[in-house]
Amino acid sequence: MKPTFQAHPWHGISAGENAPEKVNVFVEIVPSDTIKYEIDKETGHLMIDRPQVFSNIIPALYGFIPRTYCDEEVKKLAVEMGADDVTMGDNDPLDICVLSSHNIPMGGILLEAIPIGGFKMIDKGEADDKIIAVLVGDHAFGHIRDIADLPEAEVKRLMHYFLTYKNLPTEPAKCRIQEVYGVEHAKKVIAASQKDYHNKYGE
Repeated sequence: MKPTFQAHPWHGISAGENAPEKVNVFVEIVPSDTIKYEIDKETGHLMIDRPQVFSNIIPALYGFIPRTYCDEEVKKLAVEMGADDVTMGDNDPLDICVLSSHNIPMGGILLEAIPIGGFKMIDKGEADDKIIAVLVGDHAFGHIRDIADLPEAEVKRLMHYFLTYKNLPTEPAKCRIQEVYGVEHAKKVIAASQKDYHNKYGE
């Protein structure tokens, strides 16, 4: 038998044939996790980034879009939205949260999702966009096509997580959400991150 190798989740899998309308997502964290996992960029394995010290539970599936990278093109979009303190992208794959009514118990999986919007998050001068998406075929969320159609409470729940998950009680807030944007801008961010990836790593 010929040896087989698992594709690297970041570099070895495409963003999806129909990206940015529908994208592949590599899931790192699920809502039941009390540990923050992150892809090891060299090996492609999930590794423990840190235990969650406080009661910050991710309210959706969380991961990244393969073959994306947040650098100059993503930074430009943040500056265009008025974030004049941004100096760079966060030099990571593009983050994405996927809403689903189903209990998915573990990360390290691939799924297809439809982007519906996102948060223009600024973290210590870095553009750190969070794309919001819905699981393809999901019974409760699968029909939604724009973040404006989500219940306000769901949007606020996601915002609260990202505005607090890095905070310590004795330190000032480290990040802010410059703007909540809809599906059309989310597609621009995904396309920009694909261009940044191409500029950094080629095809």
